[in-house]
Amino acid sequence: GWFDAVAVRQAARVNSISGLCLTKLDVLDGLEQVNICTAYQSCDGGTLAPLSADDYEQLQPVYETLPGWSESTVGIKRVEDLPANARAYIVRIEELTGVPIDIISTGPDRVETIVLRHPFEA
Repeated sequence: GWFDAVAVRQAARVNSISGLCLTKLDVLDGLEQVNICTAYQSCDGGTLAPLSADDYEQLQPVYETLPGWSESTVGIKRVEDLPANARAYIVRIEELTGVPIDIISTGPDRVETIVLRHPFEA
């Protein structure tokens, strides 16, 4: 599914997360648009955050749609080299979750990683 900023924001708050690792960015390559879940809507139209797993059955995700990118991100090792729309997607995730992204995976191989901030030096 799409990135769930609501769940990540809640997990970050509860667990005092200081940084995120965004994996599989490369699987979004070639998509015309990408979505981020920004809220959940109840059947009466109100928005709220799910408090338990059972709540998800009663709620519909609300998505923010961003433009995708056609360029490949596979193997990119510097954030500046990512497509502009991929960088905008990363920034938006940081804004919505309130947590910086420290590491970005751009492929299946271990070396296909962008380290923005080392997790043990945070």
